Amino acid sequence: MNKKPIVFLLMTSFCLAVIACGGGGPKAEATATETDAAATTTTATPSDYDPKRGEGKFNESNVTLGALDNAMATKGEAISATKCTSCHKLTEERLVGPGWKGVTTRNTPYWIMNFISNPDPMIEKDPKVQAQLELCLVRMPNQGLVDNEAREILEFMRKNDGAK
Repeated sequence: MNKKPIVFLLMTSFCLAVIACGGGGPKAEATATETDAAATTTTATPSDYDPKRGEGKFNESNVTLGALDNAMATKGEAISATKCTSCHKLTEERLVGPGWKGVTTRNTPYWIMNFISNPDPMIEKDPKVQAQLELCLVRMPNQGLVDNEAREILEFMRKNDGAK
């Protein structure tokens, strides 16, 4: 039996999976006022972890929502097309990761921003994220989002959920 086609198929599948989840596009540079989410993440033990806020720098004092900002949502859609939609659908259907439909009704805005900007601490501590990991079997990679990108993706998620 010739194993070359099987090896080629496996290698091609692996390469496509790496490309699909890696983002691959150029990173937006952070402005001087923006900081890397990983550098400012607070340390918390599981006992003092707040599942409504998540782990990170975003909270109710620095994430406020008003009417849907369509300009931000459009930017968020473009970012998500590059960094998110290879693993997430806009419906409830799971692809590699869970679908996005209803995510803004199930989680606080700052929880979402903390998770998408620096997922690793929340993967370790958040019961909802751990339950999703058991279903999906793939850890969400850190896409290196800067603050404004995380906020724009949040606005796109709100638009996807019907915010006005």
